[in-house]
Amino acid sequence: MASIRDKEESKGPGNRHTLNCCQRFSFGVGHVLNDLCASMWFSYLLVYMHSVIGFSHFNAGLLMLIGQVADAICTPIIGYESDRTADQCHYGRRKSWHLVGVVCVIISYAFVFNKCFVCSAVSRWSLLVYYSPFVILFQFGWASTQIAHLSLIPELTDDENERVGLNAIRTQISPADSGNFSEKRQLELNCRTAQQGYKKMTWKDWMKSLLFYQVAALYMSSRLIVNITQVYIPLYVIRTLHLHKMHIALVPLTVYISGFLISLVLKPINYHFGRKITFLLALLLCGGFCCCAYLLPVSKAYAIYAGAAMLGVGGTSLLVTVLSMTADLISQNVESGAFVYGAMSFTDKLSNGIAVIIIQSIHPCAQMFAQDNCANASVYYRSVLTFVPIGAAAFAFVCLCTMWHTKFPNATDGLICYDDEDRIGKNTVSVNAPVSINDDDLSETRPLIY
Repeated sequence: MASIRDKEESKGPGNRHTLNCCQRFSFGVGHVLNDLCASMWFSYLLVYMHSVIGFSHFNAGLLMLIGQVADAICTPIIGYESDRTADQCHYGRRKSWHLVGVVCVIISYAFVFNKCFVCSAVSRWSLLVYYSPFVILFQFGWASTQIAHLSLIPELTDDENERVGLNAIRTQISPADSGNFSEKRQLELNCRTAQQGYKKMTWKDWMKSLLFYQVAALYMSSRLIVNITQVYIPLYVIRTLHLHKMHIALVPLTVYISGFLISLVLKPINYHFGRKITFLLALLLCGGFCCCAYLLPVSKAYAIYAGAAMLGVGGTSLLVTVLSMTADLISQNVESGAFVYGAMSFTDKLSNGIAVIIIQSIHPCAQMFAQDNCANASVYYRSVLTFVPIGAAAFAFVCLCTMWHTKFPNATDGLICYDDEDRIGKNTVSVNAPVSINDDDLSETRPLIY
């Protein structure tokens, strides 16, 4: 796909580049591999490493921690380097990083979810050393693909309607991860920061902002709720409820489908109830799932599907709403948005990795292998799926209460918006009004990390 920068010299200043169906389709499938691999990573890595490879619970958790730490480190570095990369291969800097990421994911994924074919009669720690580089390579490739795919949108077209359409395609494929992107992109398309009368936020300013830490706490808690339940639902299904192995695929599928359906109506829900009320309702739904997981008897195990639907609705609502809060927090500070999203992503990845390794470390059979019978595993997974998300939800509720009366920055405060006649007005033009902006003005300040 040719980017708009490849055609700059042949375009007039008012022209718009419209994508054809093939280009839209090609962009739409660009993140499917990442989404599928991420689902497999969270839902089945522990099950696979323990039941198939024969890792102890602790070693399986340690491997996931290595991956989460690698992802936390790679995300901001790749975002920074992607913006600085020169297109020396004439393929496009974003597409180059995307290609590198896809190749890394494909190669590493094949080794992560396969037995070691060169190992025979080796220790478990040797196997851990064998798998660790592939896990790190996988996380590097995943982060590279994600950042490059998001950054491709402004590179492909300078038409705001086309950009909204591309984001809609990606949103339908992965709605929870893209909820923040459309709001940020709409702000970038319609306004640019005033050079006078407005103090730009730097990373040092963000570190002094109380609201920054409050939103980061909400984001981290939301990710903990969603990811921990995603990791331990398969183990809960087969170890606690003793359902057939088929259900470790069907129950997560129920979560994804219900989350997708609620994402279609979250925008009007947020509009009518507001961010904080919507977030609170989502916390209650996630709390309802935890109660269901704790009280559900084995004789009524199939009722877990009702709880899974509740979790899908609540979890997706949490993520989309907190991402919208993050966009509200950044407001007109698009030039430092990369730092904000990078900080959020760092706390998310690191907290999830630490939570998993702690859970695996205090497992009653932490050093036992798959062939060993662990009588307490059933009760343990029930407790994990109840008290860890409930604890994260309680922490999120306390943080939400501390910011209940806090007003988020207005998206048009301190902005100068330009209409088609290049007339300037401050806080007088709606951010949804049609405008004409040279996209090059935003190229160096556009946030890359989401």
